[in-house]
Amino acid sequence: MKVQFLSAPTARLIARLVDQDALPADLEPVLAEGARASRFSGKTGQLFEGFAERGGNIVRVALAGVGEKGAKARLANLERAGGGLTAKYLTSGETALALDFTGAALSAAEAAAVLLGARLRGWRYDIYRTKLTDEQKPSLGEIQVIGAPDGTEAAWNAEAALAEGVEFTRSLVTEPGNVIYPESFVERCRARMAGTGLDIVVLEEAELRALGMGALIGVAQGSARPPRVLALKWNGGAAGAKPTVFVGKGVTFDTGGISLKAPAGMEDMKWDMGGAGAVAGAMLALALRGAKANVVGVCGLVENMPDANAQRPGDVVTSMSGQTIEVINTDAEGRLVLCDVLTWVQKELAPAQIVDLATLTGAMVMTLGAEHAGVFSNDDGLAEKLLAAGLASGDKLWRFPLAPEYDKLLDSQIADMKNVGPRNGGSITAAQFIQRFVDKGMAWAHLDIAGVVWADKPGATWEKGATGYGVRLLDRFVRDTLEG
Repeated sequence: MKVQFLSAPTARLIARLVDQDALPADLEPVLAEGARASRFSGKTGQLFEGFAERGGNIVRVALAGVGEKGAKARLANLERAGGGLTAKYLTSGETALALDFTGAALSAAEAAAVLLGARLRGWRYDIYRTKLTDEQKPSLGEIQVIGAPDGTEAAWNAEAALAEGVEFTRSLVTEPGNVIYPESFVERCRARMAGTGLDIVVLEEAELRALGMGALIGVAQGSARPPRVLALKWNGGAAGAKPTVFVGKGVTFDTGGISLKAPAGMEDMKWDMGGAGAVAGAMLALALRGAKANVVGVCGLVENMPDANAQRPGDVVTSMSGQTIEVINTDAEGRLVLCDVLTWVQKELAPAQIVDLATLTGAMVMTLGAEHAGVFSNDDGLAEKLLAAGLASGDKLWRFPLAPEYDKLLDSQIADMKNVGPRNGGSITAAQFIQRFVDKGMAWAHLDIAGVVWADKPGATWEKGATGYGVRLLDRFVRDTLEG
C-alpha cells in the first residue's frame, strides 16, 4: 500500500476520523443527518459512508469512528480505524483513498498509527491465486494523506519500516513448505536485506556438525533439505556494546518426524517457522529505520521429516553444550533446535540478553488461544519490559512460571534429560528444557507464540492467515528499552 502526502486530494474517496459523539461541525448536512440516522456516533470500529457534492463533483465520503479522546487504547483505536477503512474499500473498485486529517486533534504519532493500521490491513498474498475475479482482486493501492499534523511524515517513515518488517514476516510464514525451506529462507533474507546495512552470517551443515550441534542436526537428519543457522547483525548502537539477541525457531515444515502428526491440519505446519520469521522481519524493520541499538537476530532453520534416516524415539543426542538428550518424542523438535542455537549465541556473541521466539507447544494454544503469547523468563526486569512492549504494540504476552518442581519432570534414566515431560504443564516443561541451556547470569526470555502467528479469521490489522506477530513486539522492545 503506497502512502503519499499531498496538499489536496485527487481521489474521489475521502475519509475522515470522528471522535465519539463529535461529528465534525463542517460536515455537509446530508452526511451529518445520514450518519445520525445510521446510528453512527464515532465509536471505535464504526464506519459510515455517504456521498456529497464538492466543487461540482460527487465525492464518496467515509467516516471512521475512533472512540473517546482520552481512551487508554487510543493508538490501538486509531490503528483499528485505519484498518477498517482499508478492509471496507480494498476490493471496492476504488484505487485511492484520501485520508483527510484537517481539523483532527491528533499528534503526529497518532496520525501515523492510522496509516500503519491502513497499510497492515491491506496486505494480501495472492501470488498463487490465478482465478480471482476482478471484484475479488484488491483495487485500493494508495493512501493520500491530507492536512496531517506537523511531524507526521517523519513519524510515518519509522512506521513504514515497521510495516515492511511485518509484511516480510507474513510472506515467509504464508509460503508453503516446498517454497520456503532452510536454504530458501536464507536466500529470501539475503535478497530482501541487501543494502540495508545488516551483516549476514550463514552456518551450513558441515559447520553445524563441526560445532557439535547434535540436537539441531538430529531434527534435520530425516529431511533432504540441509539445515542452516542464519545470523542477522545490526550495529546501530555504541561501538563495543554487547548486543541484545533475538533467537527464532525456524522449522520450515514439521511433520512430527517418526512421531508423526495426525494428517488433519498438518498443512498448517508450514508456519512452524513463525519465530524465525518474526526475528527476520524485526531485524529488517530495525535496519530500515536505523535503530540506534546493537541487535542480532539468529534463526535455527530445519525441516522435520520422517524418512529412513530420521531420528527415532529413544535416540540420545549430544547438544553443542555437551549435555545429552533422550529424544522421547521427535515432534518436540523446536526445543532441540533452540538449545543448540542458544549455546552458539552465548559462546559466539556474548550477548547482554536473549529473547527467543518459537511456535513451540500446542499446550500454549489450548491455554491462551489466539489472544496472547506466553512468556517465560529467568529475569523479572526483562519479563516486565517485554510485557510492556506487548501492551504498547498490540502483540500481547502473558507470563508463566518457571520452577525446579517442573524441571525435575525432564529427568532421564539414561541421559542428562528427556526432551519432553508429562502431558500436563507442557508449555512450562518446554521452557524448563530450554532454560537448561542458558548460562548462569544470562538474562533470558522465551516466548511461546504458537497460537498467534496464524489467524483463522481477519483481525483489525490483518487478513485471515499470517499475522506477522512478534515483529511489532520486538521493535517496540528495542525502541523503549535500548533506544529510549
